[in-house]
Amino acid sequence: MGARQVWSLQEALMLPVVWLAEAAADLEEARKWYEDIRPEIGERFALAVDSAIRAISTNPLQFPAVYRDRRRAGVRRFPYGVFFEVQEQRIVVIACFHGRRNPKRQESR
Repeated sequence: MGARQVWSLQEALMLPVVWLAEAAADLEEARKWYEDIRPEIGERFALAVDSAIRAISTNPLQFPAVYRDRRRAGVRRFPYGVFFEVQEQRIVVIACFHGRRNPKRQESR
C-alpha cells in the first residue's frame, strides 16, 4: 500500500466538522488580531487551527473532555483551544477561545 493510499484511507475515516456561527466568529476575531500584528502570524494561526481541526476530525476521542461531552484540542504554538462535541456522524466546533478567556462563556453555547 503506497503512501497516497494510506492517506486516502485516513481521509475517508475523518468525520465532517461543522462550526457554530459563534465559533467561526471567535476564529475570525483571533485571526484578525494576529494579522493586525503581522499578516504572516495571522496566516500561521489559521494553519495551526486547521491542523488542530484535522486532528480532531481524525481522532476526536484523543482529546480530553472538559465539560460534559465537550472536548478541547490545543492549537499548536498559540494559546488557544478548540472546544467541540462529537455527535453521531459529525463533529461540532463550539468555540475557539484564548487560554486566558473564561471557559464558562462557551458552556452556554
